[in-house]
Amino acid sequence: MPISEGDSVTIEYVGRLTDGTVFDTSDEALAEETGLADEEPERQFEPLTIEIGDDKVIPGLQEALVGLEEGDTELFQIPPEQAYGEYSDERVGEYDRDAFEDMLGKPVAVGDEVETEDGLPGEVVDFDDDTVTVDFNHELAGETLEFEIEVLDVE
Repeated sequence: MPISEGDSVTIEYVGRLTDGTVFDTSDEALAEETGLADEEPERQFEPLTIEIGDDKVIPGLQEALVGLEEGDTELFQIPPEQAYGEYSDERVGEYDRDAFEDMLGKPVAVGDEVETEDGLPGEVVDFDDDTVTVDFNHELAGETLEFEIEVLDVE
């Protein structure tokens, strides 16, 4: 029976950028080979279960699964607007360095991950003597994503 709204779907997957870079996978061996396992040592790379319609994964992935059936394998692309959105300069902010470091409780460094009071994650991308620049765009914003999936189970 084809996957539809409300179904629970379990998939094996590999997510790649259009240049072939693997950014996510459920395959532990591939995660080790590509360095993802080193980046996330506590993570278990295993099949993903998605509730179609619950908005916990990007819309393009959910839409691509609708109509598939258990056992199907697919390769598809998801444009930025159906993934993490377009990159926006409006999501990059500058802050007073002294106040920022007081908030962090340590000297600032490029690559520091921060979070707003509302839970929005950001990354320090630059700083000078007076200011700190934080990018609140998702790291995959503006990217077309390619997914290779196998549908393992549909309930």
